[in-house]
Amino acid sequence: MFHKEGAKIIFGALAISVAIVLLSEQFIHSFWLLKIVQITVLVFLILILQFFRNPRRHVIATDHNIIAPVDGKVVVIEEVYEPEYFKDKRLQVSIFMSPINVHVTRYAVNGLVKFSKYHAGKYLVAWHPKASEENERTTVVIENNLFGEVLYRQIAGALARRIVNYAQQGMQVVQGTDAGFIKFGSRVDLFLPLGTEVNVKLNQKAIGGKTIIATKA
Repeated sequence: MFHKEGAKIIFGALAISVAIVLLSEQFIHSFWLLKIVQITVLVFLILILQFFRNPRRHVIATDHNIIAPVDGKVVVIEEVYEPEYFKDKRLQVSIFMSPINVHVTRYAVNGLVKFSKYHAGKYLVAWHPKASEENERTTVVIENNLFGEVLYRQIAGALARRIVNYAQQGMQVVQGTDAGFIKFGSRVDLFLPLGTEVNVKLNQKAIGGKTIIATKA
């Protein structure tokens, strides 16, 4: 299945692809050139479809785990100063998504949305140290019964031009359900309380809704 945020782009890409294929058959008389054009169009369409895929993932929601909000590679695990909401030190875990990863954002924990804010910004590459503070981004804080306040930040990358965030202040959200979407390359940062037991390692592949980032008894 595909994510609803991709409907217009998928329809547009399909219409353009069909038009190019039909026109190429009319105006390109070289067999090999025609095949190259058609194969290129097919590859383009497949890339669009795979980017907006939204695989079903069964999640058993629990307050004892923080799960990966997105698919990608763990690129940061470190104590940092979080300046926007907490204004003190937190444990940051960051997951980088390439254009070939599923880009659905899922809620990492159950709880009450305490804060949700969108920031317009730059489009630095997602792994840039300043991306978390300067790129287009959204900041969401969820209060969980066991972990307390957990902040996650959707960050646009060099290719991304739109972040979709469904979290609104006052909402009660369920772990693993759809929290939004980031279009075309990005990163998600999690800011956890100091002392949180982290279960992942640097460069580990994370699967949104499946990989357990942290646990608490």
